[in-house]
Amino acid sequence: MVLLANPRGFCAGVTRAIEGVERDLMTFGRPVYIRRPIVHNQTVTDRLAAMGAIFVREIEEVPEGAAVILSAHGVAPSVRRAAIARSLKVIDATCPLVAKVHSHVIAHYRAGRHILLIGHADHPEIIGTLAQVPPDGISLVSAPGDVAALGVRRDTKIAYAVQTTFSVRDARAIVAEMEGRFADIVGPRAGNICYATTNRQVAVASIAGIVDCLLVVGDTQSSNANRLVEVALAAGCKDSMLVRDRCDLDWAVIDKASAIGLTAAASTPDSNVQDICAALATQGLTIREYEGLQETATFRPMSMVKE
Repeated sequence: MVLLANPRGFCAGVTRAIEGVERDLMTFGRPVYIRRPIVHNQTVTDRLAAMGAIFVREIEEVPEGAAVILSAHGVAPSVRRAAIARSLKVIDATCPLVAKVHSHVIAHYRAGRHILLIGHADHPEIIGTLAQVPPDGISLVSAPGDVAALGVRRDTKIAYAVQTTFSVRDARAIVAEMEGRFADIVGPRAGNICYATTNRQVAVASIAGIVDCLLVVGDTQSSNANRLVEVALAAGCKDSMLVRDRCDLDWAVIDKASAIGLTAAASTPDSNVQDICAALATQGLTIREYEGLQETATFRPMSMVKE
C-alpha cells in the first residue's frame, strides 16, 4: 500500500512563477530569458525551455531590450538594477513570502538591529536576502553552534529571519540558542518559514511513523525536498529517500516494505508524482490518499518591475 501525503507538490508561489513564465511567453513571444532556475526542479526547467524560455546565469547574457524573468527565490537589488540598466523588460517572480522576508530584514536593519539570518549558505534565497542590507549588518546562521561563534556582542540589538524552506525543527533549535544569548531579540510576527514548507513537513511527520519506507519526489537541488527527507528520518522512518523519477526507485527497499509513504516537494510537478505512482502500481501496490490539510492560498500574478 502507498499512502500519499497531503498536502504535497506545487505551492502557490511556484504555481505563480510557472504560470507567469507561460503568460510572458505568450505576451512577449519566444524567447523569454530567465536568470537562474525559476524553481529547483529539472522537469519544470526542461518543460519551460521546450516552450521557448532561455535560462542564463547572469543578466549580462540577456540581449538588450529583451524580457527577463527573475527567479522565485529572490535576487539581490544589484541584479534588478543591472537588468534595468540594460533596458530589459524585467518581470520579478520572487515568491511574495520571500519578498516579505526581505522587507522584514530591511525594516529591522533600518531600525538599528543586527540581522541574524537562519538558512543554508549558497542557497539562492539566502544569497538574495543577505544582499538586502550591507554585509556588516547581517550574519548567516545555519546551526545552533554558529550563534556563539559569530562574535556578536550579547548586548547587541538583534532581529532574526529564516529561509522560507528551512526545517521547522532546526529553526526552533537555532532560535532557542539565539534567545538564550541575546536579551534584546525580535523575530517575524508570523514566522518566515512559508506555509507550504510547514504543511509538507507536518504531513510527512504524520505518516513517517506508520510506513516502512518514505519517498520524497523532488530535485536534488531543492531545499524543501531535502528537508522533507530529513523530517521523515527524524520522525523514525529510516528508509526515507529522495527520488526524481521512477529510475531512482530502490526496489530492494520498496519490495520489503508493507506500507510506503509518498510526498512531493513544493517545486515538484504532479506529473512526476504520477510517474512514480504508475511505477509502484505495476508492482501491485494500491495507492491511497492520506488525509491532510487542503491548501487554498493564491498570489497575485507577476508584474513588470518599474524603474
